[in-house]
Amino acid sequence: MLKTLVADFRIVFERDPAARNWLEVLTCYPGFHALAMHRFSHWLWNMGLPLVPRLLSHLARFFTGIEIHPGATLGQGVFIDHGMGVVIGETAIVGDYALIYQGVTLGGTGKESGKRHPTLGENVVVGAGAKVLGNIQIGHNVRIGAGSVVLREVPSDCTVVGVPGRVVYRAGERAEPLEHGRLPDSEAQVIRALVDRIEALEREVQALQAQPEETSLQMVGVASVSHNGDRILCRLQDRVINEFFDGAGI
Repeated sequence: MLKTLVADFRIVFERDPAARNWLEVLTCYPGFHALAMHRFSHWLWNMGLPLVPRLLSHLARFFTGIEIHPGATLGQGVFIDHGMGVVIGETAIVGDYALIYQGVTLGGTGKESGKRHPTLGENVVVGAGAKVLGNIQIGHNVRIGAGSVVLREVPSDCTVVGVPGRVVYRAGERAEPLEHGRLPDSEAQVIRALVDRIEALEREVQALQAQPEETSLQMVGVASVSHNGDRILCRLQDRVINEFFDGAGI
């Protein structure tokens, strides 16, 4: 337990540029306080001690605003930044060096018994206000954008954004965990693709309407050739749209 607490303490200086000295972290960081209390209550929970672990968890929530069920399993080096409103359920598993921001919920989706909360891999970043619900597996090095709602499993080394959460792959590019402003906007890309598609179709319709009525059938082929570039663009946009809908299924 002591080794894990040391890792929790050290990671604060790596993840938070506002951390200036050890005394400030020990006295003013509710995320570290909640983790320290959880380590102890989790140990008591595993010992089978009744009531006391839940009472300690309740006290930790009162003083820090962070609710971690004593049955949850948290790896070492976990950092809860600010932390107000964070809720971590009983059967949740959080891997080593995870970064969790305020308002995050690692919760269940029903009243089923057994494993009903998510499992997070190592080096996972969960943005502010994100909800990860159900007995799902989140892979290693996953980044979940702020405000996202994740309901299905996510493979390793990718980014999830939106409601419901959609997987967005960033080929050949790795962003730092704190660079939330660089998260891709898949919905904006799809809307832009649909607008371009509408404009291309309008140009084709206008070209056909501009031809004499008696030669309109003959000019269909000419119009198709003249707008071949638009059709190629449409095929590229189809790929963007299909990736968007495929991502919804994760």
